[in-house]
Amino acid sequence: MVRPIDEFVLAWNALSGQSDKEGWRTIPVAQVGPCVFMAGRRFPANEEALLVGFASASISAAEKLPEGRGFEVSRADPHGDGKTWIALTRKESGSVELFAEMVGDVLGSMDFVAAEGEDRILRTLLGRVRSWQEFMRQGLQALSPEAEIGLIGELSFLGALLEAGVPASLAVGAWVGPLDGMQDFVIGTGAIEVKATLSAQGFPAKIGSLEQLDDSVQKPLFVAGVRFSLRESGKNLPEFAAAVREALYGEVEASRVFSDRLLAAGFHGTHVDRYPRCFSLEETRVVEVREGFPRIVPGNVPDGIRRVIYEIDLDRTPGSNSGIVEVLNRLGAL
Repeated sequence: MVRPIDEFVLAWNALSGQSDKEGWRTIPVAQVGPCVFMAGRRFPANEEALLVGFASASISAAEKLPEGRGFEVSRADPHGDGKTWIALTRKESGSVELFAEMVGDVLGSMDFVAAEGEDRILRTLLGRVRSWQEFMRQGLQALSPEAEIGLIGELSFLGALLEAGVPASLAVGAWVGPLDGMQDFVIGTGAIEVKATLSAQGFPAKIGSLEQLDDSVQKPLFVAGVRFSLRESGKNLPEFAAAVREALYGEVEASRVFSDRLLAAGFHGTHVDRYPRCFSLEETRVVEVREGFPRIVPGNVPDGIRRVIYEIDLDRTPGSNSGIVEVLNRLGAL
């Protein structure tokens, strides 16, 4: 849940000014559990920042902190008080409005886990900012039509995993596609790559790398083909996301991770009106990638070929349709 940030905006306005001296000006705004939240500005650049102070939690000096378009995360020492301070700061090139939205979202995520202690709050802060990092890396725009149906396919399959009885934390944690995973779901002893289409004839599926269908990396490896049609009676992307949220009701940690994955996938709540198309699920079938499956992998290309993108027709691949429960049993996920 996004936290209102009116107090932070007022504090930023009050702190604004000019100074040639390097350092921080801050105003304490709130305290969540043992953690102190401050609005701040870093000078001489006069950049807005959220500073979070931890009395006992710490972060390794070797840990790489996230940085994205328009913001950076850094270790800070605004008062020399011995606390661990993390600063989320707007870069000069960053949008003030978007940064404020990001701060409200990150604060809300920390509010959500406040009762679980400083370490969890710190990890939640860094995890949510990394999701924003991935979101901004993709360009802040609404998803392309191709990416839209791809995400709907993954959400539909995630919903099917939950319906089949996979524990919420396992199912959501297995969804690694938004994190640039080689396959969309890594679960149990293997993986599942999800491909979605609107095609009524054939099932074109784009394969983005030599490794995506390489079962020497993950085995057993399955491809789940999810076919949709456009119908007014169907659901749009925000409604598919809402259906998974409903299935996760009461699962606090799984719901938090799901929100992070959605953002990393490029879907943000402010974009809901940009996805008017409604999709109806027509069929889902899952086929194992094994000998005879059409694929290009490192073991069957001439030496020197480093990267390929190709398309296969899932309607013409060998192998029978395996039910989701059967596949999950094979993977050891049920």
